[in-house]
Amino acid sequence: IIDSSRIEKPNKAYVPVNPYEVETQCDTKKDEEPKAQPITIRPSRHDAKTTAVRIPAFEKLNNDRILYAHASRILHLETNPYSGRALIQRHGDRELWVNQAPIPLATEEMDYVFGLAYQRVPHPMYGKAKIPAYEMIKTSVNIMRGCFGGCSFCSITEHEGRIIQNRSKESILDEIEDIKDKVPGFTGTISDLGGPTANMYRLGCSDPKAEVNCRRPSCVFPKICEKLNTDHKHTIDLYRSARKVPGVKKIMIASGVRYDLAIESPEYVRELVTHHVGGYLKIAPEHTEKGPLDLMMKPGMGTYDRFKEMFEKYSAEAGKKQYLIPYFISAHPGTEDEDMLNLALWLKKHNYECDQVQNFYPSPMCNATSMYYSETNPLKRVKYKKREDIPVPKGDRQRRLHKALLRYHDPENWKLIREALIDMGKKHLIGDKPGCLVPEDDFDAQTPAQRRKSGRHGSQRFATKHSKSQPGLGGEKPRNHSKSGGNKPKPGGKKPAGNGNGGQGNSGGNGNSRKPATGFIKKGPGGQSQGNGKPNRNKGGNGQGGKPAGNGKSRQRAAQR
Repeated sequence: IIDSSRIEKPNKAYVPVNPYEVETQCDTKKDEEPKAQPITIRPSRHDAKTTAVRIPAFEKLNNDRILYAHASRILHLETNPYSGRALIQRHGDRELWVNQAPIPLATEEMDYVFGLAYQRVPHPMYGKAKIPAYEMIKTSVNIMRGCFGGCSFCSITEHEGRIIQNRSKESILDEIEDIKDKVPGFTGTISDLGGPTANMYRLGCSDPKAEVNCRRPSCVFPKICEKLNTDHKHTIDLYRSARKVPGVKKIMIASGVRYDLAIESPEYVRELVTHHVGGYLKIAPEHTEKGPLDLMMKPGMGTYDRFKEMFEKYSAEAGKKQYLIPYFISAHPGTEDEDMLNLALWLKKHNYECDQVQNFYPSPMCNATSMYYSETNPLKRVKYKKREDIPVPKGDRQRRLHKALLRYHDPENWKLIREALIDMGKKHLIGDKPGCLVPEDDFDAQTPAQRRKSGRHGSQRFATKHSKSQPGLGGEKPRNHSKSGGNKPKPGGKKPAGNGNGGQGNSGGNGNSRKPATGFIKKGPGGQSQGNGKPNRNKGGNGQGGKPAGNGKSRQRAAQR
């Protein structure tokens, strides 16, 4: 048993040796003949069959955050099913024994499990109740288990293992046939052909001996291991075979694509973009700054830029307008306010507006959870002294701020962001200039020119989900659902002048210009609009400016709250 229940276990105190008390041999004295030493065979320190590791007792680490980080580090180092050792932990007057990670299933075993006679419908106990999870996965196919990405905020490695467990192509095609026969209302679309990661099918270590002894938490960070096989030929062949199944019209890839692996196989990116993207593809850069990315164990933005370039190139070759849906995490351990500000500026520079964002939440068995609690880095050796402390966004205000910076375009967040920018000495980012992040005034108090600079003009709004129909996503013009109470357009295609009647529709006003009103106004006394002929949304406007209310329509905001 290897005792790892303590950190920096102290040795005996060093006592200087008195040279006058040391007896030395004379140079003339003959050296004694060395005695024969018995031959002993000691098992390897990493021999999982004969050793176990004792981690700190529950009572000790329960009140010691550094000791907790130490125990968490040991747990993650012992996840290799071949060389990982069992763990022992004392709980009161009992001992808890944690077995080694199970040996991965062979392809034949995976085929057996997935080939059982599943009915592919909810259990009868649910009756006619609609189950959202079932609706999402009823036509999806799981082609593998496991992930060797090792992201700090994810526990898939602890649940499914780092070594990929693959199904055979024949087994996967049989399941597609099964879906055709058993899923009610099958329309010919397979919603997903993937797993924990879309493009790790039949990838793995090319050196079996190294794989057995490897203790790296990730095969792709800080760079792709030279022993990792990144050839996507098996995945490409699977996609092509699946498309040939009679009755299948479309196969989507909805699982997240590991783009640092994808760029190693341009042919895979071409195949994916040409045939298996339904307008939007999910990828997960998670952040733009090196500090948080290193703690997340994610690649830098240079890799993202390379994939984006390939994605756009092959989309253009296929004659398709397709867009990436990037995932970002706010308030991840190791993220400072400055990091989130830089991410927000990157989003605005590239005309992105996040519709839905993910605020980090600590969950069991993740390295990031250990970071959150211990405020130290368990990816490196943990010590009481000279350890690597990391900043952790805690508290309601800071976590709300980090999330608000991802949604910098939402007027509800502007006040909080303005306060933070002033505290950070970044007041120059407040205003209506192109380089500013948020306007100086709230949205309803701005002039039209200010709104054009600070608002959503030309931005691409995206949601962190795969959706077939989301108005405004990817730069498309959103649908206008407001009812018109005015005249229809003339045959010449020009927009008519306003009808001047505030009682007709939601907006009213007078004027001769053919440009419709924006629908955003600065209210004056009595609920009437001030100048420019901009109407009140609910009351008749009587402004006499050059911009009339139009035909009763109001411009829909590019991103609906």
